[in-house]
Formats: sequence, structure tokens, C-alpha cells
Amino acid sequence: MEDDEHIGLLIGTARRRIKQALGSRVRRYGLTPRQFWILVALYEHPGLSLRELAAHLRMDDPTASRVVFALMSRKLVQVRGDAKDRRRSCLYLDAPGVVLGKELHELAAAVRGAVVQGLSAAEQKALRVSLRKIIANMDRFQERGNTGTPAREGS
Repeated sequence: MEDDEHIGLLIGTARRRIKQALGSRVRRYGLTPRQFWILVALYEHPGLSLRELAAHLRMDDPTASRVVFALMSRKLVQVRGDAKDRRRSCLYLDAPGVVLGKELHELAAAVRGAVVQGLSAAEQKALRVSLRKIIANMDRFQERGNTGTPAREGS
């Protein structure tokens, strides 16, 4: 049975397991998994624009905006103008966000480690390549509409 399990089912199950494991750990901070990853991203990459943050986390702009707004209302994230480009706004952790970010960064490292535990560097690289192909496949499938006919390899 293991060799014929549908890839989409396995990806969905892995995603749920990661979300469940993370959710139970971030709940004590009063955060959702999305809020957690945004805080971690801003801790690791301060000064991202909203669009850059959304792209970094593979999240759509409206979702990223809603989550950032919620974190701003909790005084964890702040928006500052870019000194080099006045049209650009940059996101930073506010002082309480920096303190929390340091703790969350450690949790993120533990989660990332758990996800790849037992996978060699080569297996991790191959998995990333395969997952990016699947994401691109699904983007193309979504763009075509639901015709029910998958594109052929090399088409």
C-alpha cells in the first residue's frame, strides 16, 4: 500500500501533522501558526515589505495583510517607511515582538528539524525540487481551470 498512496494525500497529511504539532505549541503564546511564521520571518528578515513577506512565506497578499494587521494590533509588528524609497513600507518586530521572536525562532528551528529528521541532505534537496514541481503543476492546473485533463510531461 505504501508505494501506491496518492502524493497529494501524503502532502496533505504531512501538512496537517506539521500544523497540529505547531498549533499545540504556539497556542500558549496566543498565536495561530500563520502568525507564528510571520513573526519568525520578520525576526529572521527584518524590513521586508508586505509583498516580500507574503512571497517568502508563499502566502497570498490579502492573507498576509490580515495576519500582519492582527499582529500590529497586539503591538508585536510595526510598519516603518523605507528611508531609501518613500513609496515602500517595511515591516519590523516591535520591542515585545523582538523578545517573543527570539523564543519563537528557537521553536521554528525545532519544528524545521523535526520535519527533516532522518532525511539526508540529498533527500532534502530532492524533496524541495519535487515539491516545487508539484506547486508549479498545481499553479498551471489552477490557471487552466478544472478541465480534468492533466498536462503531459514536456507539453
